[in-house]
Amino acid sequence: APSVIDMQIGIEFCLPARIHKKGKWYVSSCPSLDVHSQGHTKDEARQNLIDALGFFLESCFERGTLEEVLREAGFAPGMAPRAARGRVAKPEESVTVPLPFMIRHRRAIAGAA
Repeated sequence: APSVIDMQIGIEFCLPARIHKKGKWYVSSCPSLDVHSQGHTKDEARQNLIDALGFFLESCFERGTLEEVLREAGFAPGMAPRAARGRVAKPEESVTVPLPFMIRHRRAIAGAA
């Protein structure tokens, strides 16, 4: 019987974000992907936005629409030479959204008939 080997990998998205106070709440948003959240504190609003973006991106991946969503939002590959990388304008505020994945490998057990 084959054995299954799992390997954890991940992708991180660094996305522009806005967080501002509105009444008693902090409202957080990623205008590029039209994803929004809120929290009682700025940190809570930031974490809630990261969670919402993670769920959104994972859902897009599972439905097979991630590439289309990113392209429609204006995303394009940005592989620049190392010397030019520092010249790309960085948003005033950003969030890093981890997107974990699992790779499953099936391997035959040595000596199995």
